[in-house]
Amino acid sequence: MFTATARSIDGTLRNEVDVNGRHTLVTDEPESVGGTNAGPAPHELVPAILAACVSTMIVLYARRHDWPSEGVSVEATYDPEVTPRPVELTIHVPEGLDEAQIKRLRRVAEACPVRRAMEAGFSFRETISV
Repeated sequence: MFTATARSIDGTLRNEVDVNGRHTLVTDEPESVGGTNAGPAPHELVPAILAACVSTMIVLYARRHDWPSEGVSVEATYDPEVTPRPVELTIHVPEGLDEAQIKRLRRVAEACPVRRAMEAGFSFRETISV
């Protein structure tokens, strides 16, 4: 199980987010909505986690098979205003891979745990504590 705890910094829109007790991220909102733009807005992290997950999976797989992995990058575009939420991924892989390798890396990208979680959907249970 993974956990994250967000704490508002001094009652502002900026949050310090503890991830699994090992990492800290800062989120904020743009100045146009009252934030200070000191970090990405929480909804901006959706395409970020997807891009990072796909990139990581591809590099892990390529390294395991001694394929080139330098220069792998993933662009994710996410539109939060439309339902269902469209996501577009552009995956950049190094030169020198043959068609079979590229096809395999496409399947690896499709197996990214974040993508699979998004495709499966979520259920929510909330508790408010004072």
